[in-house]
Amino acid sequence: MTIQANTPEEYIEKIEDDTKKDAIVKLRKIIQSNIPNGYEEGMSYNMIGYYIPHSMYPAGYHCDPKLPLPFVTIAAQKNFVAVYHMGVYSDPELLDWFVTEHAKRSTKKLDMGKSCIRYKNPEHIPYDLIGELMTKISAQAWIDTYESQYKPKK
Repeated sequence: MTIQANTPEEYIEKIEDDTKKDAIVKLRKIIQSNIPNGYEEGMSYNMIGYYIPHSMYPAGYHCDPKLPLPFVTIAAQKNFVAVYHMGVYSDPELLDWFVTEHAKRSTKKLDMGKSCIRYKNPEHIPYDLIGELMTKISAQAWIDTYESQYKPKK
């Protein structure tokens, strides 16, 4: 399910499922309250995204340098609410921390891909854990990780 929107507010307005809409609104507030300085919010890949702006990292994303460096996106998908977090994808220690903490804070089994954390029932989202996850990587630390792991070497 792709929602075509130009702003996070427009994206939220277009979510038809009220339970998913409420979850996205709450996730957005949690992220905005906890993400370190340096990240900006906007639309990224037809989802609400948090990224390093070109003003801070002019090279942009290596897959498409016109795009800012992505970090986190949230989305209301057809069968779940998703949090895509590049930090858990790129940092094994952060992934281990998240998996361990998720088991402590949720009675539901973690449904996760490489960077995608899926919640089929939005009522089971551990918002406090997502908020804490946002605090774990500063903008500069994300740039450093990205450059060491993903940016093509010249």
